[in-house]
Amino acid sequence: MTLVRLHRTSSYAIPSLFSSSSSTAVSASRFSRTSDASTCGAPAWIGKGLTCVCFKRKGSYERICMSLTPLQEERLRRLKHRMKVYFDASKPDHQEALRALWSATFPGQELHGLISDQWKEMGWQGRDPSTDFRGAGFISLENLLFFAKIFSTSFQRLLKKQGERGAAWEYPFAVAGVNITFMIMQMLDLDSTKPRSFVRPIFLQMLSENEWAFDLLYCVAFVVMDKQWLERNATYMEFNDILKSTRVQLEKELLMDDVLRIEDMPSYSLLC
Repeated sequence: MTLVRLHRTSSYAIPSLFSSSSSTAVSASRFSRTSDASTCGAPAWIGKGLTCVCFKRKGSYERICMSLTPLQEERLRRLKHRMKVYFDASKPDHQEALRALWSATFPGQELHGLISDQWKEMGWQGRDPSTDFRGAGFISLENLLFFAKIFSTSFQRLLKKQGERGAAWEYPFAVAGVNITFMIMQMLDLDSTKPRSFVRPIFLQMLSENEWAFDLLYCVAFVVMDKQWLERNATYMEFNDILKSTRVQLEKELLMDDVLRIEDMPSYSLLC
């Protein structure tokens, strides 16, 4: 399973949630939709010299504003910054996040070291998980930790396949998570000067209302991928196909008429 190597710079960490000492009993309601006076009511899109674009939804044409509100600009800037951060095993905050992931995944089980055969239990390819972050960087670790803390029941079920019939070959859980982060980054295409679909502007509106929209979308993507994996009784050689079909499903749901936030996506109900 190979990830594309990306260029990344600097460091960005989300405090409190990713502290190994913080409680794992974090309520998902913290990341629900919020109302803000500076948030506009339509999806937004970065563009120069343009004011709006029309697209057909529910049989009528709706307009998408091209200019971002200050809130949207700030949240987009922060998200894009997160996407550019390499995982650096020499940085204390990155080490802390890795330990926090272990604690959230295996509560009460002592970790012998940041380089240890224990990491293979989580689905890393070797003794050193830092080597698996190359394609998606530090944000992929943040995504895994968010999933483990906010939707711990779903996280543990997917990790251990509790209550599932299983498949002939199980995917490496943690490495699959890194691939899912990279897939979502490609799908949203936030660095492109010309958006290739309406998925990006719709997501930007969701981001303006909930700064954790990317992380929530990641959790939805993971359960969708796992569901498709089990339904197809997939094998290692089919992982990329499953990832592609997961992306198609996400795009389909994001473009639904009544989906205005991540929590409105039909597959969000798979999380618990």
